[in-house]
Formats: sequence, structure tokens, C-alpha cells
Amino acid sequence: MAIPLTLRMAKYAFSVENIISALNIDALNDMQKASLTTTKENENVLIHSATGSGKTLAFLLPLLRSLDTEINTTQAMIIVPSRELALQIEQVFRSMQTGLKITACYGGHKREIEENNLHQPPVVIVGTPGRIADHLRRGNITTKSITTAVLDEFDKTLEQGFVEEVMFIISELPAINKRILTSATEAVNIPSFLNFEDFKRLNYIVEGAASEALAIQSVYSNEKDKIHTLFKLICHLGNRSSIIFCNHREAVERTSQLLSEKSIINTYYHGAMEQKDREVALAKFRNGSINFLVTTDLASRGLDISNIRYIIHYHLPPTPEVFTHRNGRTARMDATGTAILILNEEDKLPAYIETPVEKIQLPETAVIPEKPKWATLFVGAGKKDKINKIDIVGFLSNRAELKKEDIGMIEVKDFFSFVAIRKTKASNVLQLIKGQKIKNQKVRIDIAK
Repeated sequence: MAIPLTLRMAKYAFSVENIISALNIDALNDMQKASLTTTKENENVLIHSATGSGKTLAFLLPLLRSLDTEINTTQAMIIVPSRELALQIEQVFRSMQTGLKITACYGGHKREIEENNLHQPPVVIVGTPGRIADHLRRGNITTKSITTAVLDEFDKTLEQGFVEEVMFIISELPAINKRILTSATEAVNIPSFLNFEDFKRLNYIVEGAASEALAIQSVYSNEKDKIHTLFKLICHLGNRSSIIFCNHREAVERTSQLLSEKSIINTYYHGAMEQKDREVALAKFRNGSINFLVTTDLASRGLDISNIRYIIHYHLPPTPEVFTHRNGRTARMDATGTAILILNEEDKLPAYIETPVEKIQLPETAVIPEKPKWATLFVGAGKKDKINKIDIVGFLSNRAELKKEDIGMIEVKDFFSFVAIRKTKASNVLQLIKGQKIKNQKVRIDIAK
């Protein structure tokens, strides 16, 4: 399928090839190519594609093409179900290196930060329904020039009780002439208030395709409380990156605590946590300081974490869609993965699981998995302090005497950063950098809690 090599706007022309290079990918996939063509010819487009298949780029490229850079106002809005997804999309957009401004709006941090960012209107706004609606009510967003609306994972957004907020947002966008909806599941209803008539559907969910990369297994628990079985299962699997799904926040914290008491290093993640605590948990999991993440279904969508080997369903998913989205965290793109269901006498294997399910027999002897080799440093400065990855690497190399192989993943946020370092070096690093400055700034640096 031929695709335009240039996305022409009123003032600039952005090369698709340059964007691909900036993102460090080889080429657009079929779904992304089809999206570029279809969105050019149709006002309303629905993209069905599996989690991890590249939907973000599939709507960002057409969105970019719709912008007029001679107009100094907001022209596109992306609505998402979670703050993590908003931040992920913001990061991808910035990585495209277009030079255009994007602002993420979401709960969990000061609204005033966003108000400052909105003072000079960004070309693109991405955010959660509640926070976007709040800004609209306060008059912080100029809507008359917003012509493109994207609802990413729109079914999840509406599931989470945002219907009234999304309805309000759409009613405040009178100039919309391009709508793109995305979902990783096919069985979804499109509300009439979205004005999504005469839409074109791109369906890249191939039945049975995921099962080739995803193995499904089960393990039986003799007890109603599955924690001992979970412990033995983790010991059996080893220290491979794993997400453990529970159905309730209380169960997440309890499970995490009980695993810690059994010497399994883990962290937990759910919607009631403070934003900073959520970011710490995800940073540790992403960079290998933690191999086991206990979570609610909040983590079933929108998290950009690669190389997750196991999905463990501590509680059975309530619906087939939840099962699909949980499992979508692994076996992404060309990788393989395994989903494991822990069953007891009260649980039955869901009828919607039609693929063969291998039963795991756990050994009697449980050996605690090898501990992670990384620790995470919290650095109390970020992008807004003019600190970048190169600054951090230079500081740790010069002041902390770390070699390149001692420094792992670095994440630079607006006001703080996370750095993975060899755990064996952590204590010495803290001593060496005590009182030192980064770019002439006195910055708090400690092990992330």
C-alpha cells in the first residue's frame, strides 16, 4: 500500500521517514500504513488492533497531517482512560521530534502546572476526561480551533465511568471534523454523542493470532487463599519479569505484603496511590529493580513496559475483554509470553478460553528467585530544571565513578528522574555524590522508596 512520504502542513513538511528514524523503528506496520491512507479519505475512523501493535503511531501520524502550524492555537485533543497512557502518548509525540508542543493533562499532580503549560496553547492536548473537562470549565483551553479528536482505548474510557465527562468534552468541541477511535477489542458500542456516523473500520485483530505467541497455563491451589500457591509459582518461574493481577486494591496490597514477608521482592500499583508513588513503582519495574508487579486492571492498558514474560491471574478476570487486555501486556509485537491462571475449588476455567491450557505441577521445594541486580536512584530534578539523560550519565560517571555498564535505564520526568544503577554500587554512590551538584544545582538524590 502506497503511503505519503511527507505529511504536508501549511508551513512545514514532516517526512515520515524522518519520524521513523527519530523513533528508531525500521518501518511502519500494515496497520499504521492503512491508518494514514484511510484517515485521509474518511472523517471518522475506528482502529481495532491488539495491545502493543503500534496504535499510538497509527493515530499520531494522521493527527500530525491535520495540523496547520501557521495557527498558534490548540488543534487536536487526545482523550485517554489513564494518566499513564497520557504520559506515554506525550513521550511518543515528543520522540517524533517535530518541534510542536504537546501538553498532558491528568489528575494526581498540581493543576497549576498544566495551567502554565496551557497559557501558551499547545498544538496538541492529551489527557484524561476528568482533568480535561476541568480545564474546559475553567476556560483554560481554547476550543474553536480544535478540529481533530482522538479517543484512544475509548471503550476503557467509557467503562471507567467517564461517560458524562466525555459527553461534556465533545459538546465543547464545535469545530471537530476528524475523529479517530481506537480499541484493542471488537465487541464495543459507540455512543451516539460521539457523532461517529459513516465511519470506516480498520480491523487488525486477527482471531487466534495472539495465541501463537501467548501460551496459556493453569496451576491449582489446594487452599482458598492462593498466596502460598502464588509464592511457589514465583519460585518455580524464577526472576523473570511478571505482572500479578488481582481484582481489588485491597487484595493487591495484601498480596504484595504477603509476598514481601516470604522474601519475594515486589511492588504494587493501583489507582488509589499517589501519582509519584505510582511512577516510582512503574520505574522500578521497568528498569529491573523489581521483577514482580502486583496490580489491579489499571495496569492492563496503557503501560509501556517491554519484555514482560509472565502474566499471572491471581484472581480470574471478570470478562473476556479484561482477560485479553491483561494478557496484552506480554507477547507484544514479535515477543512471546505466558499467561497463568491460579485456580482453586471455587474457580472454573472460563468458557471463553478455547485454546489448550497446560497444567503446571509445582515442585515441592520452593527456591527463592535470584534478587534483582539493579537499584533505582531518585533524582529530584527533571526536564523543567533543564536536566536530561546526558547530564545524569555525566554526573554519575564523573562524581560517582560509575562505568557505562553500571548505569541502566534512565527516565527523566518534569520535576524528577529515575536512574537504575548496579545494586552493589548503590551505597558507595550515595557517599560519593553527597553534597555534589548537577549543572550547578543542589539536587536531592536517594534510593527510590
